[in-house]
Amino acid sequence: MALKALMAVSGLIMVLYLLAHMYGNLMAFGGRETFNNYATHLHVLGEPILPYDGFFWILRVVLTAALIAHIYAAAHLTARDWRARTGVTNRYQSKKGRRGVQRSYSSFTLRWGGVVIFLYVIFHILNLTTGTIHPGGPSPSPYDRLLNTMSVWWVVAVYTIALLAVGFHLRHGVWSALTTLGAHTSAKARTRLNILAYVISIAVTVGFLLVPWSIVAGLIH
Repeated sequence: MALKALMAVSGLIMVLYLLAHMYGNLMAFGGRETFNNYATHLHVLGEPILPYDGFFWILRVVLTAALIAHIYAAAHLTARDWRARTGVTNRYQSKKGRRGVQRSYSSFTLRWGGVVIFLYVIFHILNLTTGTIHPGGPSPSPYDRLLNTMSVWWVVAVYTIALLAVGFHLRHGVWSALTTLGAHTSAKARTRLNILAYVISIAVTVGFLLVPWSIVAGLIH
């Protein structure tokens, strides 16, 4: 139960970050000045109490800790699940599934989706955070780096695949996390949790994809 709680809490921390990050990405619709001012503001957020980039370092530490905790819990729960399945061939059996297996697609892809997301996060950091990888060309301007990157077709394709993986991950993950933390006290509560999980997963997926596909369509330039 402790591992599930750790996975739930760490996952919800990252969900909150995704929602905030999505809001920041949507600033691109305001144009170069709006987006660059937003990016600059993040570096000085909390001054003079915090030093320059202090907020970013706090955020990095919290997110790194949450990611490590999430992966640690996922790995141990997966290993426990595999040990429990040894010699069992009828797990998740049900007449509801086409193959006699009752398991949602988001649940089935949760682990592999997590791997896809993790690999994309590494690319994303090297691309738009450190500038180590710069398809489309480097630039000191956050707005121009975004435009340059999302003008490359394969980057947009990879970004879309990663966001679809995020959507499936959130659909099952949000429901599972809130259920683990005791939010499923009744049938109505479970229904509301399902609706909330769908709303968050769709909002995050669509919200993040709006910017790159708007760049592709020429709506952001």
